[in-house]
Amino acid sequence: MSFKKLNAPLKEAIKNVGYEAPTPYQKRLLPKIKSGADLFAIAPENSGKTTAMIISVIQKLNSEAFEDSPRALIYVKNKEAALELKEKFEAFTGDMNLRIYCAYEEQNIEDQKDDIYYGMDIVIATPKRLAKLFSMTGIHLGQLQLFILEDAEFMSKPGLFEDVVRIPLSINKCQYLVFAEKMNPKLERLKELFMEKAYVVKA
Repeated sequence: MSFKKLNAPLKEAIKNVGYEAPTPYQKRLLPKIKSGADLFAIAPENSGKTTAMIISVIQKLNSEAFEDSPRALIYVKNKEAALELKEKFEAFTGDMNLRIYCAYEEQNIEDQKDDIYYGMDIVIATPKRLAKLFSMTGIHLGQLQLFILEDAEFMSKPGLFEDVVRIPLSINKCQYLVFAEKMNPKLERLKELFMEKAYVVKA
C-alpha cells in the first residue's frame, strides 16, 4: 500500500512531515489495518510500527473531529509514553481539527472527566487511569472504532492485563490492534478473549 491511497489531508500531512514512501513493513501492515482486521503487529524497534499506527488512526477517523465520544483509544505504559505519542500525532494533525487527549495518574480525575466529556477523538491513556475513568463512567465508549495497545510489552506487569481487558469485554465490537516487539503469554491470551480471528503481521 502506498501513501497515495490515503485521504487528502493525511497525504499532505505525511508530505509535510517528510515521509516519501512507506517502509517495507508498513507496506504489509497498512493494508491489513485499513481492511478493518484485528491484528498483532510484531516487529523490532525502528520498523515503523508507531508511524503506521498513527497514519492508520488518522485515516480511519477521516482526518477530522466528529461529535463528542472518543473513536480511538490507545493504551500506553506511562505518562511519558502518553505525552510522547501525543506529540508524534500532533506532527501529523497540525492542520486538522482532530482532538487528542492524554489521561494518566498524575492528573486530577475530575478534570479528566470534564475534558473528555466536552469532546475528544483520540484518547491516549495508561491502563489504571483508563480503568478508573471507565468505572466512574467518566468516558463514553459507545462510538469506539479502534482499541490499540502501543508497545504492548507493558501488559506483562502485574495487574495491568486485568485493567486492559475489562473494556473489550464491556463494549460493542471494534477493531483491535496490538503493537509489540515480540509476542508473549499475556498477548497470546488476548487471542482467547477477544482477538481470536486476529492476523499476526511480523517483520
